[in-house]
Amino acid sequence: MALDLRLSQKQAQVMIMTPQLQQAIKLLQLGQMELVEEINQEMMENPMLELAPPPDSIEASSRDSVSDPEYDQTPAPAGAENDEFAELAGSTEKEVREEFDWENYLGEYSSAPSTALNVGSHENPEDAPSFESFIAAKTNLSEHLSWQWRFSALDDRDLVLGSAVIGNLDDDGYLSGSLEELAAAAGVEPAVMESVLKRIQELDPPGVAARDLSECLLIQLDRLGLGDSLAADICRHHLHLLGKKDMAGLCRALKAAREEVGSAIEAVRALEPRPGRAFNTNDSVYITPDVYISRVGDEYVISLNEDGMPKLRLSREYRRLLTSKEAEGETKKYLNDKLKGAAFLIRSIHQRQRTIYRVTEAIFKVQRDFLDFGVEHLKPLVLRDIAEELGFHESTISRVTTNKYVYTPQGLFELKYFFDNPINRFQGEALASESVKNRIRQIIAAEDPQKPLSDQRIVEILRGSNIDIARRTVAKYREMLGLGSSSERRQMY
Repeated sequence: MALDLRLSQKQAQVMIMTPQLQQAIKLLQLGQMELVEEINQEMMENPMLELAPPPDSIEASSRDSVSDPEYDQTPAPAGAENDEFAELAGSTEKEVREEFDWENYLGEYSSAPSTALNVGSHENPEDAPSFESFIAAKTNLSEHLSWQWRFSALDDRDLVLGSAVIGNLDDDGYLSGSLEELAAAAGVEPAVMESVLKRIQELDPPGVAARDLSECLLIQLDRLGLGDSLAADICRHHLHLLGKKDMAGLCRALKAAREEVGSAIEAVRALEPRPGRAFNTNDSVYITPDVYISRVGDEYVISLNEDGMPKLRLSREYRRLLTSKEAEGETKKYLNDKLKGAAFLIRSIHQRQRTIYRVTEAIFKVQRDFLDFGVEHLKPLVLRDIAEELGFHESTISRVTTNKYVYTPQGLFELKYFFDNPINRFQGEALASESVKNRIRQIIAAEDPQKPLSDQRIVEILRGSNIDIARRTVAKYREMLGLGSSSERRQMY
């Protein structure tokens, strides 16, 4: 069969997302701090965008006193409930001005940048010291050991060998490679590398550079003068029995009384199984809430977090330049494009804030009992419920609730937290799975540590509370809560 090329026409529907619509969707799924970074980046690239002066500044006062009829029009927004982002793309400068209430936007959805450090000045921000200058740098495990080894190394060759060992320690302080491999890479005998390793194990923190858990614990016991104790015997030969919490087995293996074994176990528990933990340089992640819910009387008030959100406005100088005779040809086309981009950005931010507000309001109409009484009264909720109420697509609700956090009287939560699958009850309305998890946590917290409850027993307790749940579901929720099985939770004495 011969192959040939032909031209044919076919009619099909294809969804094309304009760059403006893509930007609006991107802004919708950004968190508070990410949005501020995005706004700052747009301000660097678009000369039509500028920061509005604080309301109490001289510039703001002079602007209010000297009205510019050409650029100070603030009519009510037309079609404020319109959720189509792309309509503004083809607007002219005059249409852009009349389409949106910029001044109301500035007052309603933005706040002036603020800082907690009263250093430098607004006019000369470069004079202010950087934020990093107030934070002490953290020393990691490798730097801490290298500093000690420089004082302990016998010569340059010894320094290099020790550095090779230190460089192969993992974050917990254990040797990740074999001594044979390290010796071969350094071109020395394994016995030489073993000698270097033993000396590094004498450094701080105790237990560092061990090859396994047993060696790590024994190094620490040697430092405490307990190298020949019952605790050392447990670490050397019977860690598997300790892991299973088999007290009877330990007593038989050690041929010791229960009280003696108990004291030895306490000594082992006081040791650090991960010597490098104290030098872990993982920084804490700080969450800035996007929404605050506060109680005023018998009602709850929703307010958007506007701290640090830059106030944006269209640049008057560039807009005047656009309408003057100086702007012609490519210059006028460039300014027109930037004007449309700036106007659409401000409108998209406004739309984002309003959408987050509406979604939050709809969620807590359903979850009012959560605000009053806590997690146990969380109700089942899915994205479709909120999407149908607001007339949005489910993907829009998903974008709004992802990486957005709300501060409530019950604590700080991600908005997605309030969407939960239902757990049936024998009688009455279904419960949210998060509510059931909380009950499992409370049941395990109240159990006898020496006789922990099995998953089946937890199922029976929940069924006694009118909750229909399977044992495998209890096991899954228990693991999600980071709680061990009954054998793992059992205390030995």
